[in-house]
Amino acid sequence: YGSALVDELAGRPALAISPGTVYPLLARLAKGALVHTTWQESPVGPPRKYYALTDAGRTRLIDMAAAYRAVSHDLTDLLKDLPR
Repeated sequence: YGSALVDELAGRPALAISPGTVYPLLARLAKGALVHTTWQESPVGPPRKYYALTDAGRTRLIDMAAAYRAVSHDLTDLLKDLPR
């Protein structure tokens, strides 16, 4: 659910982004077949669009996480001798 993603990211200040950023990203992921969308009735208000990773999305996530870990490791190594 897009709003839940926005709320989750808002709780992590370094990752907080606006709904105006999240929803276009979700649309691009859906267009690229990396997420599947479904509409579900809401207990309050209009129906909500929910997003789930597809198999291709899961594979892309695993690949991107590995690339992030490599970059993070190298940056940590580069920064280890800087004063705090």
